[in-house]
Amino acid sequence: MRKTLQTFGMSLALMALVVLALGLPPAKAMTAAEIDVDVQKALKDLYAHSETARDFGAVAEGILVFPDVYKAGFLVGAAFGDGALLKNGKTAGYYRTLEASYGLQIGAQSFGYVLFFMQGSALEYLDKSEGWEIGVGPSLVVVDKGFAGSMTTTTAKDAIYAFFFDQKGLMGGLGLKGSKITRIHPD
Repeated sequence: MRKTLQTFGMSLALMALVVLALGLPPAKAMTAAEIDVDVQKALKDLYAHSETARDFGAVAEGILVFPDVYKAGFLVGAAFGDGALLKNGKTAGYYRTLEASYGLQIGAQSFGYVLFFMQGSALEYLDKSEGWEIGVGPSLVVVDKGFAGSMTTTTAKDAIYAFFFDQKGLMGGLGLKGSKITRIHPD
């Protein structure tokens, strides 16, 4: 029992150190203008590092950008972040991503991700839903560096493509998770 408590205490200490190393997210809600600035910077950085993402952005029906998502967990985990939907290069709405997970996991990390909506029907689903749960609705493909090098917008046949970037911190483990994206109305 004592060994279990020591392991638990060390795990919490490690998680606290990782969270401090990442920096804590802002305590107050972001304004629309702040979200817009972060979205444009994140998209510019992604395009500078991924020609495939830049090509997808040129033909996508809509681009949903979450520049900073914060995630932490110890058995039970959570993640959150705010972002914006771009249509024809202009902000068409603001969204929040929330995730809950349960399983063998420990750590904290931050990252960003972009969803490229390649089909109008997928974008309509986002617009009409009361909150889109990833894994329910339009098909989504996560693009990693290896996969991105072999694909083009002409070979892309799925509704939505996700690109992750700017990962910091350490999060390890296995588990079940669910992400939900809902529309928000920041100041």
